[in-house]
Amino acid sequence: MWEIAELFPGQGDWTESGYLRLDTNRLVEFDNGIIEVLPMPKKIHQIIMMLLHGILTAFFATRSVGGIVIVAGYKLRIPGGKYREPDLLYLTADQDAGSNEDFTNQADLVIEIVSPDDPDRDYVKKRLDYALARVPEYWIVDRDEGRILVLTLDNDAYVEHGRFIAGHIATSRRFAELSVTVDEVLNPKR
Repeated sequence: MWEIAELFPGQGDWTESGYLRLDTNRLVEFDNGIIEVLPMPKKIHQIIMMLLHGILTAFFATRSVGGIVIVAGYKLRIPGGKYREPDLLYLTADQDAGSNEDFTNQADLVIEIVSPDDPDRDYVKKRLDYALARVPEYWIVDRDEGRILVLTLDNDAYVEHGRFIAGHIATSRRFAELSVTVDEVLNPKR
């Protein structure tokens, strides 16, 4: 097996085109020549993602804004040689038209569901990356902490719109009337 691994570039030597040619069913992100293989999402992670996908899809379908909600596996290109694979992203109709089959350069909303292996990836690293990509709103869904953090872009950095916990309704600042019940999201019916 190691012989196969030796066919690939070493960490730090990957190119964007080499990364984009990877054909895998794993979540793989790219950071300036370095490949990061993310852990496979657990069942509850996937259930939350599907629930949010349904809520967002229904919300945007009832508005005249158009666009598309996409789940993990689709890449968001971050300026400076990075690619992230958000759990969910919403592209406006114009952003969708300007994207390609492999990645987009823009998104209007990104949602990450925190994986217990490295919460700082979502709270720190991706917060900086999505701000750099100029994503206007970023939600962090954290089941272990029992909250949904909604961040909005203010100049070049995110500010908190709200920390929503059990018993609350998480709201969007960018999209009037978009809201989710925290309890329903963090403890979905199976």
